[in-house]
Amino acid sequence: MHGSTTPMMTQYLALKGEAGDCLLFYRMGDFFELFFDDAKLAAQVLDIALTSRGEHLGQPIPMCGVPVHAAEGYLARLIKAGCRVAIAEQVESPEEARKRGGSKTLVARDIVRFVTAGTLTEEALLEPRRANVLAAVCEMRGAMGIAACDISTGRMELEECAPALLGAALARLGASEVVVPEGWDQEPLDATSRPSRDFSSDGGEARLKAVHGVATLDGFGSFSRAMLAAAGGLIAYLDHAGRGALPLLLPPVMRSGETHLAMDEATRASLEILTSSQGTRKGSLIDAIDRCVTGAGARQLAEDLSAPLTDIGTINQRLELVQWLHGEVLLREDLRAVLRALPDIGRALGRVVAGRGSPRDLGQLRDGLGEARRAHDHLQTRSDRPALLESLLPALAGHGALVELYTQALVPSPPTERSAGGYIAEGYDFALDALRQTSGHARRAIAALEAKYRNETGVAALKIRHNGVLGYFIEVPAKHADRLMAADSGFTHRQTMAGAVRFNAIALHEEASRIAEAGGHALAAEEAHFEELVGEAVAARQAIAATAAALARIDVAAGQAERAAEGGWCLPHIVKEPMLDIAGGRHPVVEAALAAQGNRFIANDCYLNAPPSLSTPAQPELVEGPSGSAPSTGPSTSSGRAGVEKGARDRESRLWLVGGPNMGGKSTFLRQNALIVLLAQAGGFVPATSATIGLVDRLFSRVGASDNLARGRSTFMVEMVETAAILAQATERSFVILDEVGRGTSTYDGLALAWAIAEAVHGTNRCRCLFATHYHELARLAASCEALSLHHVRAREWKGDLVLLHEVSTGPADRSYGLAVARLAGVSAPVLARAKQVLDRLERGRAETGGLAAGLGDLPLFAAALEAVEEKLDTLRERLATLDIDALSPREALDLLYELKREADTDR
Repeated sequence: MHGSTTPMMTQYLALKGEAGDCLLFYRMGDFFELFFDDAKLAAQVLDIALTSRGEHLGQPIPMCGVPVHAAEGYLARLIKAGCRVAIAEQVESPEEARKRGGSKTLVARDIVRFVTAGTLTEEALLEPRRANVLAAVCEMRGAMGIAACDISTGRMELEECAPALLGAALARLGASEVVVPEGWDQEPLDATSRPSRDFSSDGGEARLKAVHGVATLDGFGSFSRAMLAAAGGLIAYLDHAGRGALPLLLPPVMRSGETHLAMDEATRASLEILTSSQGTRKGSLIDAIDRCVTGAGARQLAEDLSAPLTDIGTINQRLELVQWLHGEVLLREDLRAVLRALPDIGRALGRVVAGRGSPRDLGQLRDGLGEARRAHDHLQTRSDRPALLESLLPALAGHGALVELYTQALVPSPPTERSAGGYIAEGYDFALDALRQTSGHARRAIAALEAKYRNETGVAALKIRHNGVLGYFIEVPAKHADRLMAADSGFTHRQTMAGAVRFNAIALHEEASRIAEAGGHALAAEEAHFEELVGEAVAARQAIAATAAALARIDVAAGQAERAAEGGWCLPHIVKEPMLDIAGGRHPVVEAALAAQGNRFIANDCYLNAPPSLSTPAQPELVEGPSGSAPSTGPSTSSGRAGVEKGARDRESRLWLVGGPNMGGKSTFLRQNALIVLLAQAGGFVPATSATIGLVDRLFSRVGASDNLARGRSTFMVEMVETAAILAQATERSFVILDEVGRGTSTYDGLALAWAIAEAVHGTNRCRCLFATHYHELARLAASCEALSLHHVRAREWKGDLVLLHEVSTGPADRSYGLAVARLAGVSAPVLARAKQVLDRLERGRAETGGLAAGLGDLPLFAAALEAVEEKLDTLRERLATLDIDALSPREALDLLYELKREADTDR
């Protein structure tokens, strides 16, 4: 720690000790200053000048600063760069400091807030269409407790999961910041450590009771000890960040993992749900489907896509509302016009409750709640309302008294700053109106004084001005100053400037005092009214938050309906049977990208089903609304139902082996079916001509992989880790897409792994699966795996050029067209010619020997192979079980060991 000899540096260093690893914004007048290493880092991140101030230990002190009025913009850049910031404000005025300790006393400062990625509420620091989640995680008795909240809106969720599922849970939350106990060996990367004592289940229960003013949490749910411990850590961190001032926290909602479609981190990244592979929103699924007109709606849509449902009733309630709005075109347009004009009342409420609100935030609550009532009255007139809308309507009303109060109290367009006043409406407080009138009279009196002084002195350029240091003063050009300097002039000299001289006068001083007194009283009165108005919002916070949530849900449904109408999407039918029947399916992101280029997407079909004994005919679970049937139009496909082999519906077919050339569309086909499942269970229409989807409990995508240098994993290692998770976790109700498993190692190893994995998925997991591969040898599995069918993406060579048809057809792929793809990529002719020679030689060898898969047809299936291995192991176990170890001599024991070793080698 740096030492110092000046009082200011002593104060700074003490505050820096409290700030820890945070950058310290030290308030000095109109600037926040940073010193030492903080200044060096901030100057680099913010690209501002690095200067110095005085010396410390014989060295200049590095220094940089940012203006207080523009601090939010700089804070946003620092937070985005991964920094955390402590704000040290002046907590007394210079006058109070002088009264406390004399003329040279340093103004007291204190850290008033820690600004971190997960504790932002300011509008300028938040992305309007993305939730800002703070999560706390801890382990208790072998279970992981997770508490998550978005303090900008107050929503708080508690959940518990197994340690192996923590990564998937955190990936779903997409938290901006994760808080964990100190010294926890399983903490996620870049987590914030806090004292372990904060993560106490008893302490968490006590904190939740205190926050919500209840004697028991039974009314909120039955929370486990792990959930309560995580909640304790979360609230303790928020208390620390706000220096004792907690933000808006709504009653906690318990989340159960069984109620949502499970997806691990790799699957989310592979499907590019919220962010593309480039780390941006553009190119992601949500970018392609988001038609919400409010920020709150977009945030709700992101949550829906991150956690699709597994309850058919709830899914169908969402679908019914989307279908209703899809059919009511004029109503949808009117509703979206109302929603588009709404302010973000959820985040405005968050700022108000956190003590960071402004008069503008109160105005947003007034306007937003008033428009919500208008929407309620308009929708209330409809007699054919869907059940979900019926349940949302009550939350849109009930704020009449608060809206009326704010309408009377606030000016039509309240300012963002309240320090200058002017936001309380005229007529709300007669005493305040009188103070303003007094101030107005005094200002008119000053204008009259200015005219009088001009006449008396004969100086036409004389002006009465005002600033924050001198208050009101008289200013004349320097050449006329002598007239006012005379002893009997009635003016008192105050300041000489370059080219001007400033004076005071008794009459001016009296009028200025009246203005200051009336203005001060008026500001105090407005501040008191502001606190009263804030108190009303705080008291109604849960009802206001419910209104914000209802508006967001309606916006999502209207946006989904709008997107369905744009793209000719269809209403999916959700059934309990483990099946998948998609006609004319398309990839929403790729289709949008092609449409922007004027190209057409080739739609394809997919049909996966369970054994006939386990399935019943797929019946729509959702009753058609009065608006008629769901749309059946969409981009046509020349292949029609080519992807579904004749007679496939009469037998079990739950594993598709898809071959074909690179760039032929295999990965797109795999992903589009996974996305259609996700969109359907999120409660939206899907890009297809028709879709019947058996409920999926877990969705796995192993499509594409990259190395993870931070964890010391190669591309192939990442691929195997992801595949191992699928084999360990997929159930008969899961949906899995696998793309070119085994390509990251040698040909023999890769084929062997792909073969064994396909058998395991087929015989052990027994889930619905699309398996894309370049290993033609895997086609032999169709002879031994009764639920496996062969498919390929079509391609043709025409006059030496490769034509990719992007159609999925039945049967195995005849070849991979690798050389043709290489030609398309621009590989030189000599290299292609040499590759052709090598390929011809390899193919001749394959014809002579039977190829890589020679003899694989005689292998027992996966389950039978496991049983055989188990039998051999049992033989050795039986020998060992009958041994009397104590009766063996050393020589006999050694001979026996050699014998068992030979037997084991013989069995291999």
